[in-house]
Amino acid sequence: MAKPYALEIARLQETLRWALATDIENLKNAVKTAGSSPLSAIGSGGSLTAAHALAALHQLFAGKPGLVQTPLEAANAKLDTSVSQWLLSAGGSNVDINAAAISLIEREHRQIAVMCGRPGSPITEICCRHPFVDLMLFPPPAGKDGFLATNSLVGFSTLLARAYIAVFDSTASWDNVISIVQPYSDSSSSQVQNWRNAAERIWGRPATIVLYGPSTKVGAVDLESKFTEAALGIVQPADYRNFAHGRHHWLAKRGHDTAILAFITDEDRAIADRTLDLIPADIPIARLKIEGRQPAALLGSLLAALHLTGWAGLARGIDPGQPGVPDFGRKLYHLKLPGKGRQKVAEIREKSANAAIERKTGESIQRLVERGTLSHWQDALQTFVDQLQTTIFGGLVLDYDGTIVDTRHRFHPARPEIVVELEKIANSSATLAIATGRGVSVRKDLRTVLPEGLWSRVVVGYYNGAMIGALSDDGVPDGTDEICPELKELAEAFAKSDELSGSAKQTNRRYQITLEPRQFMAENRLWDIAHQLILRTGCRDAIVTRSSHSVDIIASGVTKTNVVSYVQEICPDRQILTIGDRGRWPGNDYDLLNAAMGLSVDEVSVDPVTCWNLAEPGQRGIAVTQNYLAALEAVDGGLRFRKGTFR
Repeated sequence: MAKPYALEIARLQETLRWALATDIENLKNAVKTAGSSPLSAIGSGGSLTAAHALAALHQLFAGKPGLVQTPLEAANAKLDTSVSQWLLSAGGSNVDINAAAISLIEREHRQIAVMCGRPGSPITEICCRHPFVDLMLFPPPAGKDGFLATNSLVGFSTLLARAYIAVFDSTASWDNVISIVQPYSDSSSSQVQNWRNAAERIWGRPATIVLYGPSTKVGAVDLESKFTEAALGIVQPADYRNFAHGRHHWLAKRGHDTAILAFITDEDRAIADRTLDLIPADIPIARLKIEGRQPAALLGSLLAALHLTGWAGLARGIDPGQPGVPDFGRKLYHLKLPGKGRQKVAEIREKSANAAIERKTGESIQRLVERGTLSHWQDALQTFVDQLQTTIFGGLVLDYDGTIVDTRHRFHPARPEIVVELEKIANSSATLAIATGRGVSVRKDLRTVLPEGLWSRVVVGYYNGAMIGALSDDGVPDGTDEICPELKELAEAFAKSDELSGSAKQTNRRYQITLEPRQFMAENRLWDIAHQLILRTGCRDAIVTRSSHSVDIIASGVTKTNVVSYVQEICPDRQILTIGDRGRWPGNDYDLLNAAMGLSVDEVSVDPVTCWNLAEPGQRGIAVTQNYLAALEAVDGGLRFRKGTFR
């Protein structure tokens, strides 16, 4: 959809105000998840600039590598699944970003996040089919961009900068960043008018070399994108030192057709001045001063690129928002990607089996073939599936956070589709039990969604199995916070620890100490500190486990398998099915899923005998729980998986 470019630029201030006021809690949580790993930022067209902004922010604040990829590159890159994959798309409709989303989801990266500006778009529908994806919707007030990305790009980049500062740098002043950036969104401000006056001298040359420093690369990238897409001229971006490695030769041969545009900040003023002083005198140079440091300089260079595009269009008689798109261009944009064709039932089964084996081994099927070990894992999987399909279960023990409720919304009650399945099981002759690291909050949430008539039929093991009772029992847990003697010295050491002071919230319960980071902290860091203090105090019997949101230190003898034993006493000589999400050691479901019939909805142990994840490729979490539970049917003596469930 074409729009006059000037109208879009006129709404930049409105977009910036919106980006400053919009709720970003979900975005902050997603950024926090991404903070422990390298990140791949994916976009095409104007969203590729937003991907550059995201990668730059990730490297700046998280200190982890940030890779920028197009959808085609992302769909074909075989990166480790620990790499966070972020897809950015204003409209969420183009075939490339949707194909990349499907490919990455099927590869089951630890985090897949989608930032989109249009609810109900194809990419949001893909995300809804895979609830573990972090979907963040931010429809900008200016609506859909015209031919070039403008307001959506500023909105996304500002929201990301807000989120990274909030998560990683609580001492930074966002107000200071905005005081620098806001005038850049106003075409009439003195700062923008100074840019315009400086740029007047370069529009007579068809080619422009754009020089930039580390904090203004995003503006240079966007300028190249917009000048190319709107056919405004040739732009060659280069940082100040890479320009010195041969790119300067362009001026020797084509200097009469070329001008230089330089983004200059306080950080790179010295190298900029020394570089520009060596440029031949007949080459026009526009020096654009960008105030502030990162991320203010990043946002400032981006806004400068948007203004420069409009001025270049006026000078060259092209409206960048309405450049006129040829028929072949529309066909190229809507070109359908080669499809895989309809898969046969046998192919689908093989794909699911291969996914289960790859989760278990952490290796690709091809690598297992090369090592000659694939048949071993195929046999182990078949044995486990055969046992599942032929066993009648007298009881079912479920983890709570990450299994019954999504960890991102763990303080909300279970979703209706999960509740339906829980009611079905509670009404069967099998015993339903919940094993959780939490206490009264889980009792309240379960009572909210389950009919009171079923409460006495549901067993709940609180605080990782330290206290066990029926859901109907008001006395369990008993609410006593006085910590047991075994953990008392350790709890005092944690409370006095300089390493934990101000960075982690400590909650003491009778048989458990829970540590939760207040600000961003790598999961391994909190884990290491806890172990260091345990060794320092000589508390050898404490057990340390971790969930997606905390590290738990529990007294010896406290384990979720206590819940399994409790259920086993209710239905002796019967098999118990266990389901959880953190089956890999030292996850807090490791012991629970080490039972003979342990099913994971996410992480698995290396044990070939049990703790398999049999989900369809590209699924994990509560969606898998729902599928497992829906496949169980009530029979005489308990529950059984319907015939053919895992075939």
